[in-house]
Amino acid sequence: MKTILVVLDGLSNQVAQHAMGYLFAECAQGNGQYYTLTCELPSLSRPLYECILTGIPPVRSGIIHNGVSRMSNQRSIFHYARAAGLTTAAAAYHWVSELYNQSPFNAARDRHTVAPDLPIQYGHFYWDDGYPDSHLFEDAESLRLRHDPDFLLIHPMNIDDAGHKHGLSSPQYRNRARMADGYLSQWMPDWLAAGYQVIVTADHGMNDDRSHGGILPEETQVPLFVFGKGFSLQPDLQPQQTELCGIVCTLLGVEHDKPLCRALLAEPQ
Repeated sequence: MKTILVVLDGLSNQVAQHAMGYLFAECAQGNGQYYTLTCELPSLSRPLYECILTGIPPVRSGIIHNGVSRMSNQRSIFHYARAAGLTTAAAAYHWVSELYNQSPFNAARDRHTVAPDLPIQYGHFYWDDGYPDSHLFEDAESLRLRHDPDFLLIHPMNIDDAGHKHGLSSPQYRNRARMADGYLSQWMPDWLAAGYQVIVTADHGMNDDRSHGGILPEETQVPLFVFGKGFSLQPDLQPQQTELCGIVCTLLGVEHDKPLCRALLAEPQ
């Protein structure tokens, strides 16, 4: 089943619980289910991109801080999908390109990627944390319509950017979360109507010191929303961040050796 993974960078679960009105509306209609995840440590961006996309925690992957600028030495969702002959795409921060395509990132070469032989075949990558989420979602939809990917990663940054500038308890941070929910309300109905399985989560949260990286609940508790017929929609499950890679690979129907929360998935028909 074709799958879209949306990683809302820096969205703390406590803000998601009151800001994501559209996502909760879909859940209330029986189209999805909301869970809480605890992110791996340290609660930093690049280490957790690697964790989400490979299922390997930072202390094992070696991507233990944001300054580790090299390609991943693990197999990611992109690698498993390509090995099975599936099509991959990403509209994401440039660190994702560095992890799985080429490092260091060269904007002139890599910003708009059309490279059928790379793990991420089609991409729009940005490097400015203030790159508008509105543009990023348009980038993603362009990739979807042009290339019909089996797996699409969508990774906007404005929530995290607002958190670093204003902090967890600021209206700017909360309103960026509400705006992301609004963008999802614009695009997600079409994705679901087209049969996509959709996962919406975050890498880490945010604190009132305008940072993250530690073990405070507001830094480590993040939301997980799942939508589509591929999910069991059972409440009271406790999926792990390290299981997201295996969950997506299973939805895609590709062979993998990653952990997963099998109860999260619907029984095969």
